[in-house]
Amino acid sequence: MRILIAEDDFASRKFMMRFLQKYGECDVTVDGMEAVDAFLMALEAGEGYDLVCLDIMMPELDGYQALKAIRDIEKEKGIPTDKQSKIIMTTALNEGRNVTKAFELGCVAYAGKPIDQEKFESVLKKLGLLEEE
Repeated sequence: MRILIAEDDFASRKFMMRFLQKYGECDVTVDGMEAVDAFLMALEAGEGYDLVCLDIMMPELDGYQALKAIRDIEKEKGIPTDKQSKIIMTTALNEGRNVTKAFELGCVAYAGKPIDQEKFESVLKKLGLLEEE
């Protein structure tokens, strides 16, 4: 599995990397603009991401803007919905309107911080990214 992590907080970035690298190859970016650039470069190289973890509060582009840009790129490239990257928003913002906005823009899951590893793994299994034991 190819994974893109977009997280501006060093400790959170390090945690996500350590947690997710056992499931696949991780690329890490520190802001939304870098995440969109990395996503586009990977697609153009024929190595798209299976999973994208986006923090909401980031510099340059926030997570919502990055999410919208990534979904727009997938549409432009004609990628069918079932082949699109699974995008999980990771954030300390757990208010209903933030969650609703993220799903309207095309995320498939929403994980509040601090990340609960068991819950996160169970979401990855539901999304078909990890095998059920």
